[in-house]
Amino acid sequence: MADSRAPTTQPLILDGIAPSDIPYDDLMAGQRPVILKGLARDWPLVKAGLNSHKAAMDDLLRYYQGRPVTAYTAAPGIGGRFFYNDDVTAMNFKGERVALNDFLARIHDHLNDPAAPAFYIGSTDLGLYLPGLRDDNDLILNHNMFEANPPLASIWIGNRTTATCHFDMSHNLAVCVAGRRRFTLFPPDQVRNLYPGPLEPTPGGQVVSMVDFRNPDYERFPRFREALAQAQVAEMEPGDVLFYPALWWHHVEALEPFNILINYWWNTSPAFMDTPWTTLLHGMLSLRDRPDPEKAAWRELFDYYIFGPAEVSAAHLPEAARGPLAPLDTLTARRLRAQILQKLNR
Repeated sequence: MADSRAPTTQPLILDGIAPSDIPYDDLMAGQRPVILKGLARDWPLVKAGLNSHKAAMDDLLRYYQGRPVTAYTAAPGIGGRFFYNDDVTAMNFKGERVALNDFLARIHDHLNDPAAPAFYIGSTDLGLYLPGLRDDNDLILNHNMFEANPPLASIWIGNRTTATCHFDMSHNLAVCVAGRRRFTLFPPDQVRNLYPGPLEPTPGGQVVSMVDFRNPDYERFPRFREALAQAQVAEMEPGDVLFYPALWWHHVEALEPFNILINYWWNTSPAFMDTPWTTLLHGMLSLRDRPDPEKAAWRELFDYYIFGPAEVSAAHLPEAARGPLAPLDTLTARRLRAQILQKLNR
């Protein structure tokens, strides 16, 4: 949990929204976290979880067809925080391929154990592992942005676990299906105050904050106080849905002996666009360690060609001469990618 001495700000809460009336335009325009209170309360799986942990497990298994899932287990001593070992050379948990029914049985056997191991199944594709579940439990994705960018739906299952603060490169709708969740969210401009860890390896594929939110070490991480002052804390009950934009940092705590979350990830950029993370990595190779005057000059060039209005750099050129300065499409993106690969392979 975030430092209790820090101010606590909740995201905007919208109550009484009908499942068919999710205000997608407002969510995307606002670019801030929003709780859609009780939006999924009528899902059968939500109702099963409110009945009992066992009922939720049984309902999940109705859709399971035997494909092994990737599951993680950690010792009770980590307190559910999936992270690094003490010297940050490996993880503090182990993964395995296991049948979902067997892993749920392990969780069930420890429901009343105050010193239970940490059990976690993360980001598991719903359609692949639990076919048919979305036929009975789904959000209404009735906005035209989803036509070109169909969301990826994933499920997260476990006991009292913590996904250490990180960011994703997609927009997110997170549905608290069973148990309770606490999201502590930070805008992208707080990156320096969250003290990101190694680029690799990482606990779940994304860079994570090195700060232990349960017991922040302010001597080692003094700027974390500044991050907390900008934090938004979303306390979620079964049936609540949380929207948060791409690149917002989020620290996710599952608070009950058994918890289920289903989330939907999507982007609104054309599919031909590469991930900016690749650009960042290449920037480390080509820019980071140059002399400061050169870096300042390159910053101006990036502002002109990349971060400023896209049309400015080509406006004074004849259309036939604009090349990649013109709006990209699939063909011009392919040509630009080939040009980049040729330069990298020299």
